[in-house]
Amino acid sequence: MTNYPISIRPFGEHAILVEWPNKVDEDILLDILQFSSHLKMECLDSNEWELVSAYNSLTLIQRKRRINFEPFIKQLAIWYSKREGAHQKDKYLWKLPVCYDLDFAIDLEKVAKELAVSVEKIIELHTSHIYTVFGIGFLPGFMYLGGLPESLEASRRAEPRPKVAKGAVGLAGKQTGIYPQESPGGWNIIGNCSVPIFDAKRDEPCLVNVGDKIQFYSISRAEYKLHKIEGEVGIYQFEKIKLDA
Repeated sequence: MTNYPISIRPFGEHAILVEWPNKVDEDILLDILQFSSHLKMECLDSNEWELVSAYNSLTLIQRKRRINFEPFIKQLAIWYSKREGAHQKDKYLWKLPVCYDLDFAIDLEKVAKELAVSVEKIIELHTSHIYTVFGIGFLPGFMYLGGLPESLEASRRAEPRPKVAKGAVGLAGKQTGIYPQESPGGWNIIGNCSVPIFDAKRDEPCLVNVGDKIQFYSISRAEYKLHKIEGEVGIYQFEKIKLDA
């Protein structure tokens, strides 16, 4: 197990930010998740603390009172050194359907032109890779997916759209992701996911966790319509595979 050179600092009166080396790295993400699990299971009261993990950071939020930073930062450093063996949540590979029909994929031809490949090649590349969920944020349920091949790296739109459709699948720089609800956005839209990963009405609103994997597969317009109906009546069955620990 690698002991990374982490930094720990106040993040307002009620939060602390723990940061790892500033790079996208699955080993760093796993270390963050292991430390988070250790804190939740062994160190902190879940009624008082919320923990939010991201690419290279973990934010600890005290819900009820201000933090006495100096002694708590020292204690966090000790807890980090004792994190080995902490139990973590099961991880899953989620296979998600995407319709790349041009009615949904409003930037697909533009991206293909920018990258000097065919539309079919963009779809092939996007569906042939497995992505890691490095963070969830910006919107509830918005997954930041790392692992995009260099051949799919496209620049963000110069002007963000005031309205991006729910389920829109986008590309921006080294990332891909799904808009869980209608919102403004500056990513290139190359398709639409037919099933809702985030639903505030569910007991567990966001099905996917940081550290999970995502793989997309292409569906027809007819399959898209069928999935939408199945999702609305609550009978759609998500395809997921448990990953080895």
